[in-house]
This record gives sequence, C-alpha cells and structure tokens, in this order.
Amino acid sequence: MKYDVVVVGGGPAGLGAAIEAKKTGLEKVLIIERDRELGGILNQCIHNGFGLHEFKEELTGPEYATRFIEMAKEFNIDYMLNTMVLSIDKDKNIIALGESGLIDINSKAVVLAMGCRERTRGAIDLPGYRPSGVYTAGAAQRFMNMEGYMVGKKVVIYGSGDIGLIMARRMTLEGAKVEAVIERKPHSSGLTRNIVQCLDDFDIPLLLEHCITYVHGKDRVKGVTIAKTGKDKRPVEGTERFIECDTLLLSVGLIPENELSMDTGINLDRRTNGPIVDNRMQTNIEGIFACGNVVHVHDLVDFVTRESRIAGRNAALYAMDRSRKDKSVETKAGNGVSYIVPQHIDLGSDEEVNLFMRVRDIYKNKKLVVKCGENVILEKKRVHMIPSEMESLKLNLDIIKNLSGNIEVCVEGV
Repeated sequence: MKYDVVVVGGGPAGLGAAIEAKKTGLEKVLIIERDRELGGILNQCIHNGFGLHEFKEELTGPEYATRFIEMAKEFNIDYMLNTMVLSIDKDKNIIALGESGLIDINSKAVVLAMGCRERTRGAIDLPGYRPSGVYTAGAAQRFMNMEGYMVGKKVVIYGSGDIGLIMARRMTLEGAKVEAVIERKPHSSGLTRNIVQCLDDFDIPLLLEHCITYVHGKDRVKGVTIAKTGKDKRPVEGTERFIECDTLLLSVGLIPENELSMDTGINLDRRTNGPIVDNRMQTNIEGIFACGNVVHVHDLVDFVTRESRIAGRNAALYAMDRSRKDKSVETKAGNGVSYIVPQHIDLGSDEEVNLFMRVRDIYKNKKLVVKCGENVILEKKRVHMIPSEMESLKLNLDIIKNLSGNIEVCVEGV
C-alpha cells in the first residue's frame, strides 16, 4: 500500500492533520486508528466547552469530533479502524496490525498524532492494598459516558487535573457523593473554569497541599487516609485523617504516547516527554511530523487543532517536494518557564510562529519576555499566569527574519 501522507491516530490531532494535508493538494491520505471509531478521547467527553476558539460556539466533545469526522469523509480520506501501528522506519515504511493481519504501508510523509495516556497508580507508588474501586479518571469517564456503568457512590479524587475535576461534577450529577479532591501541589492542575464549574458550584472541597498516605480495603476500597504535605512535599506527621469512600479516581497527570516515536529514533524532550519539533512540527527525522498531545499536553482541544493544521500542511508540502529547510535557531525555557514548543524555529519560515509554553508557578502582574542574546525582541504583560493554563506568544515574520541566534523566554517582574 502506498500513500502520500499517513497519520497515526484518529483523534482531534490526527483528523485535523489529515484534513489539512488533503486541503493542501494531496490525493492519497490515510488515518490509522487503533480504536473502533474515529474521534479519540473526545467521544467520551460529553460535557460542553469545546470549540469556542475553533467554531466560536460551545460544543460537546462528540459534537466537536463529529464535525471533523464528517469533513474527513467529505474529503474522501481513507481510514483504518481497529489497527495498531507496530513500527515506522526512517524511510517512512509502516508495519501495522489490523483485523486482516499485518499490513505494509509506504508513505512519503508521516504525522504522529497518538495523543497521551493517564498516569496510573503504579506510576505514583500509592501505598495500600490493590482493591477494586480504584480507577483513572479517564477510565471512569469512559465507563460512565460510553458503557453506562456507574463506578461508585462515595468518591475521593486524587489529583486536580481537568478530567478529575470534570468527573467530580459528572459523578455528582449521577447521584454520587464526592467527598473531596486531593492535590499535592499548592495550586490546581486544572483550568480555573473547571475549578469554578465543577467544584465550587457543587460545594466539593479541594484540599491543596494534601496527599493520600494509604488506600484501605482488600476486596473493595473502604476509604483513604490523607495528610497535609510540608515544604518537602512529604506528609506532615500528626495531620492524618481518614475519609470513607468506595471509589478512588486518579487524575495525577498525562503522559504523551511516544513508545512508537522512540522506536523510530525520534528525539524526545525530557520536559514534555514529546518529540522535539520545529515550527513546521517536523521531528529530527525528515518527513516525520508530530502534533497534539503526543508533543505536549494541551489544555484546550482548539489548540490541538491549530497545531495539527501546521503539521498536516507541512507534511503535505514535504510529500510534494515543496518543503525547504533553512538555518534554524533553538528556543530555550528561561527563568519561570517549564518548556517551550516548538524547540526549533526555521529562519526560512514564511509564516508567523506561535510559541506555546507553561510557567513553573503562579505569577501575578508579570511579563513574558523573549530575548535573543541580550536583546529583548518581544514582551507581553500578563495579569495572571498559572502552570495549568498554557501560554502562547506570537512571533511575526519581521522578528523571525531578524533573529541572529537562539532565543530564550523567561518570566520577569513588571
């Protein structure tokens, strides 16, 4: 089988990239999806809040996904479901396993859009037995929203990621009692709007700087012991208390799915756990691009779509031998900034570049400053910045053309 562009993953990133590749002028575009349907994680996100940037209206996850699925079908984009990509080599030869067996595919360009997965109990070394009733928040969401299974009646949520916050509201609406959301950090890991709409509106307590020290129960969860955490992030002796519950949901972080990327020889950024990319979303292997949560975890699906268009368009240009590469400069996360994507900027770029980043702490009345050497080339004031909400800075063509070296982004006082 031969294709111009093969997209690995049929979620919002993969759909957006495939559609953009087709719009750019390619005939043969393929999406490979390991699940039974297109749409990815959006299919189980039945709450609204999607599409405000992309469509200027509020949609549910399935509604947002359906719009792109319908576009993919209108553009006659091929797709394979229930198919797992096993390997990709540097010549863009793909081996996949589908319902009919092994499939060999040759592609001129590849877009990686595998998304991310949840951090599990094993990854956080949670003490206690291994009873039933412990779920990741995303697994509980799928059980409830797609399978119609109520996972519990008395719930504690560990971690304040967005899926955990949304599940606090979802379970409350279904009649469960959410006892508390426990967060080790001094600030929430989720969006401010989800704190308000999912916790405050339902009087669900958020206990910051707390941790779970033990999970009780052998057959089924009976409860958890929690404690305050000190400056060293460890439990403070004497602050322990028991909370009775029959269900524990974990919302303790997301990890980009990059086992396939590593096997292919793609360089990963240890801060994002995703591929190192340039402003065209191209990895260190020419012709292999990446976008969405496989690169870095986004807070809004609209930003995933924006990024996927860049990857899809440039993958198409590469497949048509219309891609040109110039000298590039690196982007560096300075004081107060955790990471920056893209990590490289091609100086021959013919379009503006958006730098996406997250800050390390809560900052008020500060500014994001972009420096090239000792020269300040851009600065933007921010009234409020928190690690859970992604920041972006736009570099116009005039700035890019005049870059003389690597750039650094840092947080400075106003």
